[in-house]
Amino acid sequence: MKIIHLISGGDVGGAKTHVLSLLKGLSQTEEVRLVCFMEGPFAQEARELGIETIVYPDKNVLRVASVLAGEINAGGYQVVHCHGSRANLIGFLLRRKIQAPVVTTVHSDYRLDYLGRPIHHLTYGTINTICVRKIPYHIGVSDAMAELLISRGFDPQTMFSIYNGVEFTSVAPAMDRQTYLNSIGLQTEENSVVFGIAARLSAVKDVGTLIRGFARTVRQVPSARLVIAGDGEQMADLRQLAAETCPQGSVCFAGWVGDMESFYNAMDVNTLTSLSETFPYALTEGARHQCATIASRVGGIPDLIEHGVTGLLFTAQNEEELAEQMISLAQDDSLRQRLGRQLYEKARRDFSASATVEKQKEIYRIMIRRSQRPRRKRDGVLICGAYGKGNAGDDSILHAIVRQMRHIDPDMPLYVLTRTPRETKIQYRIGAVHTFNLPGFLRIMRHTKLYLNGGGSLIQDVTSTRSLYYYLASIHLAKITGNRVLMYGCGIGPITHPINMRCAGRVIDRYVDGVTLREDTSQDELVRMGVRKPNIYVTADPALLLHPADDDRVDGWFLRNHLDPNGQYAMFVVRNWPGYADKAPSFAAAAETVKRKFGLTPIFLALETKHDQSACHLAADQMKNFCPVLTVPNDGDLIVGILGRMEVVVSMRLHALIFAAAVGTPVVGAVYDPKVRAFLDYMGKKHYMDLEDVTTERLMAAIAEALAEGRDAPETIEHLRVLAAENEDVARRLLEEP
Repeated sequence: MKIIHLISGGDVGGAKTHVLSLLKGLSQTEEVRLVCFMEGPFAQEARELGIETIVYPDKNVLRVASVLAGEINAGGYQVVHCHGSRANLIGFLLRRKIQAPVVTTVHSDYRLDYLGRPIHHLTYGTINTICVRKIPYHIGVSDAMAELLISRGFDPQTMFSIYNGVEFTSVAPAMDRQTYLNSIGLQTEENSVVFGIAARLSAVKDVGTLIRGFARTVRQVPSARLVIAGDGEQMADLRQLAAETCPQGSVCFAGWVGDMESFYNAMDVNTLTSLSETFPYALTEGARHQCATIASRVGGIPDLIEHGVTGLLFTAQNEEELAEQMISLAQDDSLRQRLGRQLYEKARRDFSASATVEKQKEIYRIMIRRSQRPRRKRDGVLICGAYGKGNAGDDSILHAIVRQMRHIDPDMPLYVLTRTPRETKIQYRIGAVHTFNLPGFLRIMRHTKLYLNGGGSLIQDVTSTRSLYYYLASIHLAKITGNRVLMYGCGIGPITHPINMRCAGRVIDRYVDGVTLREDTSQDELVRMGVRKPNIYVTADPALLLHPADDDRVDGWFLRNHLDPNGQYAMFVVRNWPGYADKAPSFAAAAETVKRKFGLTPIFLALETKHDQSACHLAADQMKNFCPVLTVPNDGDLIVGILGRMEVVVSMRLHALIFAAAVGTPVVGAVYDPKVRAFLDYMGKKHYMDLEDVTTERLMAAIAEALAEGRDAPETIEHLRVLAAENEDVARRLLEEP
């Protein structure tokens, strides 16, 4: 690939490190040119790294853009990559003069870039804000930065994430710990614990909170020390604050530090107290030296620092919370070592410089591919289902469907109808419109090629007749606006009212091109409704294609909930439903018996947070011993990973049974709805009973039998996934039709 990078050339700190590290890595395999708009250390360092570097010092941005446009077109460059406000202005001017796509990396929150400088904020800040929005593609330095931009209205389908990476090759520090501390004038005791921060001394880094937190710490741990490395406009104020609040000699201002290897090697605890961050190098550089870390819970920091697992997080500006964490680390050597070691392992695996370079090349390939995509009159898929309502099962279906559509065509536009468009855009990086925004989804329908109705049980009137007619009307609208219509991995029924059944049958028969069903009883329902014309396929629920999250993410969930990741558990998933209150004591007694008889720790899980928590507590609160009631994470792969750690899952909720089946965990069903029985029968699961028949004895008998049978064989799980993958095949055929 041929890539040209634009940057002002006066950059320092993380942005400078990121760009130079990236260009160095890219230049090993790609043709890379760097354009700066001023001569200086940045351009000189780039040349020393062997990067082709050109400086355009001309202040006339229109003239510079015109010259650059000619060179880019003549040179056949495939991507123009901007960094910073000056480059964004040039990129904005270039975007219609060149054939190559333009992308900008957002290294920090552009609304905070000129914090404390109102004139610069009003002028440069305003210009940059306009230009950033007009550039076609965006890269956030961390998922958190990308999510922030999406929440401000940036297109999620042209948004990418990347992380600052560092080299994890062993680098020996120039000075040992004590020599370095002596060189900066810090007096230590034999048992001193040294806290450090390396940051620009500006308002956004909020070093004042660190000093105040340290002042509280040093009162309880007099041997604690603090080193502040960096320079900036707040230096004088911070020195005065330290002098007023901390014992003399306990705080050292090291100034600008060039030897970062010796600095981090000398620290026991790395700290960062920023009000806003993307993904700071200070954390990965500290991780390389296995420093225990305390950081504010902002931006992309939680992507690396998982509280209690790879470090400690505190609420920005909360000096009391920060002090508590500093004291805990100052007083516990083993905790510091454990957190430092686990952070090192995670950072080395996921946030290395080579991983960053490979991710950046992947982003370039996607942009080039999309820029060359033929313009079509109709393109993309609109997905309709019960999404954004707080039900982890339904939202995990969407997760699986999006993944399948991306497998068909990774560059195809995707949209979803949801109750929470903003959150859906952020989580899935697809277009979203509110379920009841009729003008909004009609605009999308006029351009998409395929309309997916599903998954889940949408065509039924037990929950609501209104929802049934909403889904039937949306099918009608999708068809008359020119879409192929596919009912996708769904369950049909029950429809109890004859008029509703006739209406549903007519709409499906007339306007639907294909139907894929998650179990065979739904096919019988369609026959009873008089559906004859669409092609009907019995497949399996798309959620069966979800794979368990990585072990460290699953371990993190257990640790955050104060559970042993290596423990043995039985999970109970219940919901509010007529008759459940009378059966709650039976679930409670079964949970206690599971512990006593099989040594399994019971957990109640609320799969739908809004409605299920009260049902879980109704049972758990009747137990003699404490039983945790936990909420489900908003991540399908993580849910599957959690259920994969269970020895048995006892569930009223259908999707807990589906998730467990996806990893072969033994299941026991408490059937409150025909769809639950239909799924269990289709999957060949025999350990279930109607809710009205639930007793402690029957639950325990079913649990004992399920445990005795053990986990499903891998070939059984693979068979389910093959069936679920057939949904995708049907969608592909409809998309490929002219």
